Amino acid sequence: MTQEFDTRTVGGAEDPTIHIAPVPRISVQAFCETPDVAAVLQTAVQDRRMMKAHVKINMGGAPAAVEAYRSAPTPNLIIIETAGERDLLIQHLDILAGSCDAGTKVVVIGRVNDILLYRQLMARGVSEYLVMPFEVLEFIGHISALYTSPDADVVGKIICVVGAKGGVGASTIAHNLGWSIATNLEMPTVIVDLDLPYGTAGLDFNQDPPQGIAEAVFSQDRVDANFIDRLMSRCSEKLTIMAAPATLEKPYDFGEGAFDQVLDILRTSVPCIILDMPHMWTAWSRRLMIGADELLIVAEPDLANLRNTKNLFDAMKTARPNDKHPQLLMNRTGVLKRPEISIPDFAKAVERSPIAEIPFDAKLFGTAANNGHMICEVEPDNKSVATIDQLARVLTGRSEIKKEKKSLLSPLLSRLRKSA
Repeated sequence: MTQEFDTRTVGGAEDPTIHIAPVPRISVQAFCETPDVAAVLQTAVQDRRMMKAHVKINMGGAPAAVEAYRSAPTPNLIIIETAGERDLLIQHLDILAGSCDAGTKVVVIGRVNDILLYRQLMARGVSEYLVMPFEVLEFIGHISALYTSPDADVVGKIICVVGAKGGVGASTIAHNLGWSIATNLEMPTVIVDLDLPYGTAGLDFNQDPPQGIAEAVFSQDRVDANFIDRLMSRCSEKLTIMAAPATLEKPYDFGEGAFDQVLDILRTSVPCIILDMPHMWTAWSRRLMIGADELLIVAEPDLANLRNTKNLFDAMKTARPNDKHPQLLMNRTGVLKRPEISIPDFAKAVERSPIAEIPFDAKLFGTAANNGHMICEVEPDNKSVATIDQLARVLTGRSEIKKEKKSLLSPLLSRLRKSA
């Protein structure tokens, strides 16, 4: 069976919004005058890039802000909408300046592109003046920029790989994907094995690191860039892994934000982070899936996978309203004598065409797993290797996907396989 990328679901250009750095853990209070601005801000609060910020939206504009901070401490960021006269706004800001704590930033939202007002605001230390109308991601980008150094490196891209069902080969895809990104695209990459009791990253790369991701999570007070660097095991010049302990000595119950600190550090130092997700639905796994820049769902063509894939798509569509849909990879298709849901029927049911398809190849993948190798090291010319390489380019935004032509014998081979 030939592998094929669906050009209808993949854009050639990299999505610029993924480079908006997540807003840090700050307190924000907004004072709006109109419902439309309040609605934009409320939508922004629900975006994954704002999930760490604590935001409260009030009505009343600048007068309400002045009144609120007469005797109360100010938050990290104050957002004020103005729809009135310039002089009255300046008067309120001058009063507010006497109450603001050191380090508090102020953003003003207006409706007139007034250069004189802009100069007056900047002279008074206002951090940004935004003119309505603006999009949700545009607003988040401005807020993010207030807390991101202009000299900082580009934020690392997080690619989350999750199986629609246990045992569909999602970890194998994640590991081979990371290898391809690091080797062929020469992009420094770290694979984080989040299946702490049963993870296979160490086995797949023939590594036995004494430490890994568990040490970082259980030692939150020690986590910094140097500590994280010591926990990573090098597999090649540009690929490292943070392996799972793969032991049952302790339970691995974590809070929702348990991995936030680790990923924040990795984002600042590694261009590409692959999250090898376990098949579970917890507060922390949901948070990581929502917060990823790219989400790849790996599924096999059966009924349970179809149901779970549909549920994941629906959940992510609700939780990630400002992001593109997750990508779908059909894995282990064409198993001999196994009844399967056809790819078109699967795609119709989940309302999403798969980005690619990888056929079942027990010899290739079994040999690679047992020897601690990647599939490209076993059979470099295998079509599944080419599929993984193309997938790496899509998820990193490195190239436009060209649809591969099907062989003239494909329909005949497909019928023979079904009748076998």
